[in-house]
Amino acid sequence: MELNPWLLPALVAIPFVGGLLAWYSERLSLTWPRWIGLLSMAATCVIALWIWKHADVPGVLPAADAPVWLLEFKLDWIPRWGITFHFGIDGLSLLMVLLTGVLGVLSVACSWREIQQYVGFFHLNLLWNLAGVMGVFMALDLFLFFALWEVMLVPMYFLIALWGHSSTAGAQRGHSRVYAATKFFIFTQAAGLLMLIAILALVWVHHQNSGQWSFSYEDLLHTPLSTAQEYGLMLAFFVAFAVKLPIVPLHPWLPDAHSQAPTAGSVDLAGVLLKTGAYGLLRFVLPLFPAASREFAPIAMALGVVGILYGAKLALVQTDIKRLVAYTSVSHMGFVLLGIYAGTTLALQGALTLMLAHGLATGGLFILCGELYERLHTRELGSMGALSRRAPHYATALMFFALASLGLPGLGNFVGEFLVLFGSFAVRPWTTALAATGLILAAVYSLYIVQKALHGPAADTRPVEDLTAREQAMMAGIMLALLILGLFPQPVLDLARAPLSQIGHWYAMGVPGP
Repeated sequence: MELNPWLLPALVAIPFVGGLLAWYSERLSLTWPRWIGLLSMAATCVIALWIWKHADVPGVLPAADAPVWLLEFKLDWIPRWGITFHFGIDGLSLLMVLLTGVLGVLSVACSWREIQQYVGFFHLNLLWNLAGVMGVFMALDLFLFFALWEVMLVPMYFLIALWGHSSTAGAQRGHSRVYAATKFFIFTQAAGLLMLIAILALVWVHHQNSGQWSFSYEDLLHTPLSTAQEYGLMLAFFVAFAVKLPIVPLHPWLPDAHSQAPTAGSVDLAGVLLKTGAYGLLRFVLPLFPAASREFAPIAMALGVVGILYGAKLALVQTDIKRLVAYTSVSHMGFVLLGIYAGTTLALQGALTLMLAHGLATGGLFILCGELYERLHTRELGSMGALSRRAPHYATALMFFALASLGLPGLGNFVGEFLVLFGSFAVRPWTTALAATGLILAAVYSLYIVQKALHGPAADTRPVEDLTAREQAMMAGIMLALLILGLFPQPVLDLARAPLSQIGHWYAMGVPGP
């Protein structure tokens, strides 16, 4: 069946228009924005699944001269400068789009009771942020990519600054939601400026060699670069994406943003915004600058190991449960960075699988943190305890996601981490062995959450409302997805095999194309 290319801009337009409708409908009822947001993101999931079902997925194409897209959409935008409205989707970007849609649905659903003020404007910002993320995963024009990259920032700033909530520990440190939002904006905006300079420099070098202005991804793949030019541009792109991943020491914005953000903001940040950094490394840094990336790989993989151990160590000393989960994200993203720069097909497949599993598992943990805050009005682990008796359904869900986070076999995180370590060992065995110690620390901090929140002494003996039917449905959906990814990962690996093997081939050869 031939797919309509207009499905790709629809993936961006639906949440964008849905956000406007949600904002406008607030004057009619506070329920309308919620349903509009939920249906908008559900529609993106349906479109992504439709493309997956009907697209002609290619096999391994390591020697292909150009990327192969499942679906492509292109319109002229600014012809004088070679700028086009160009979207394309392959197995890699399709999985990221589907993850964005699923977590978008969960973000709206988990905010049903939490957000009671400016409900329409909240859903406007949430949906516009998700629309920008959708576009980032599909953009094949670097000017369009940068524009959508920037679109993500302002809505997230408002989500944190207007609807965030400061923890007791955060207030003691002088941190507020506005402080966290500003810190997030400054870090990501500075990184975006660096990326813009690198994009313009790459386009200028391409013009000097070809005589034509073009921001096209496929044109820029074959831009001749000197060694110094390639290394310098690679570093600029790397730093821009490293801030969003985030990589130690460019991570300080993350714990504050998570601890002050509303639940939907934390789910969005951990589930999809961090993945835009990893996606940028896979889609742009390795293919555009393969030789420089190979030379830089030992440093990048070392930074990945530092992130794994540092994030796990910091997680162990947190008393705020959201900050604890935030630092676990730093640790897990270290495994993703390790797999990307190992460059083997197995390691790349592991990095992608871990991105999906981490988005689901950490999204589930942040939803549980938000639900617990609604009930206890605190996120301090010392103020919790005995939840296994007081809220058994909540305890079951928290135990499941804690086990997923530590990499229990049978769940998606285990598949991703195993493939990353297995694929990286052949490249750098000692680095990989050191990274594997992070799995031990993951078990420690995951069981620390379980012990303090579920089985520790109760600071308050009052009954706690257990998960509602809506919350149970959310938790069951995420659990099922993690089980399917852990027990039957092959469909995901097959869908992304062609683009990942192609990226791995270019990286191994040091040049894009055969």
